[in-house]
Amino acid sequence: MDALTAEQIAERIWLSIAERRLRPGMRLKEAELAEVFGISRARVRQVLAMLEREGLVTSEVNKGAFVAEPNVEEARDIFHIRRSVEQRVIERLMDRLDESKLDAMVAHVEQERVANAENDQRAIIKLSGGFHMMLAEMAQADFLCGLMRDLIGRSSLITAAFRDSDKYNCGPDEHEEIITHLRSGDVKAAKKAMAHHLDHVEKELRLSGEREAAKSLKDALLGGA
Repeated sequence: MDALTAEQIAERIWLSIAERRLRPGMRLKEAELAEVFGISRARVRQVLAMLEREGLVTSEVNKGAFVAEPNVEEARDIFHIRRSVEQRVIERLMDRLDESKLDAMVAHVEQERVANAENDQRAIIKLSGGFHMMLAEMAQADFLCGLMRDLIGRSSLITAAFRDSDKYNCGPDEHEEIITHLRSGDVKAAKKAMAHHLDHVEKELRLSGEREAAKSLKDALLGGA
């Protein structure tokens, strides 16, 4: 395996969580992570600290690090906050739109459709969250971008914990609808489409019931890599 940066390793762990291969509550053993990625335990601790700041990992004294386990109320809180933040993103974005940004959005959704057609779950997950992050970046609002990075990461964890299906699809059709309203300059309709989209994502969660058992750490991180 080529040497990976701490950021690349953190992203791989994040993707394993989002893809439901690393389950909430699973222990992240330093020695095993060091072996899997061919890095020092000091670098492992750096990666785990990054993930803990993002709310994806929790640490317990004398026990180690674990994939965070969001509860139902936390899941609802995250989506409540996302609705508010993404409504503001739409408002800020509307005043900064141009054809190049709209074209970039359309191209992104086309990539989502290709990933869906090929059933490439890793690409689907990255592109789905990437669409929402793209809107925040195009809105040129640093504070909102920071919030969105955190919320998208936590939403992925919630999806891993509570989604009924192993298949993840944030919805290129619904993303396209948002773009259509942005292109027409109808901020009210764009905000309504975003709210409907997030409602749809949340309704696909099973906010009750038992979770599946975790796989081994090595299989979770290297499977499909």
